[in-house]
Amino acid sequence: MTARNLHSYEPRKGHGLPHDPFNAIVGPRPIGWISTCNAQGALNLAPYSFFNAFNYVPPIVGFASIGAKDTLRNIEETGEFVCNLATRDLAEAMNQTCAAVAPEVNEFELAGLTPLASTQVRPPRVAESPVTLECRRTQVLQLQGVDGVQVPTWLVLGEVVAVHIDTALLKDGVYDTASAGHILRAGGPADYFTVGPEQLFKMHRPR
Repeated sequence: MTARNLHSYEPRKGHGLPHDPFNAIVGPRPIGWISTCNAQGALNLAPYSFFNAFNYVPPIVGFASIGAKDTLRNIEETGEFVCNLATRDLAEAMNQTCAAVAPEVNEFELAGLTPLASTQVRPPRVAESPVTLECRRTQVLQLQGVDGVQVPTWLVLGEVVAVHIDTALLKDGVYDTASAGHILRAGGPADYFTVGPEQLFKMHRPR
């Protein structure tokens, strides 16, 4: 594949754009397509439907691992992960990485994807993804019910330390969510939605 022309930055140093793209990248109910590696460097890639942004400055994203899966174990070992934007063009590959396979199976290879070295963390990015967020773990919290009983679900939170955006998605310096082809997980067993220009409307905050 041809190399992408990327706008890359470290949020703590400023984004250098007319408008911060972070909360536009994390669209409504996106899929957290999380790449990790263990301490020995073995790679893992898996999608999480419980994913979102939780803070703006510094940018913090999080996902819930239902069960202590390889992704969670890798992050507990290394403290690092990458969120890769899942788009309509990548939907089938993303779905392949849902497969319940042994820890030694490399989902990049399983789905025919290309690992791309990150700039700030050890786990690689998905080279085919147009937007990637490199993250360092800030908290891992086991969830509990109102009765105080813990459930086998862990909320993983991480600060975004580097952002990489295909410059084709920057229109006059503003991230174009409608053209990126975000896919969103729906409630049914196999339902997904896309975001496109036909869903776009604008509404300014009251002054």
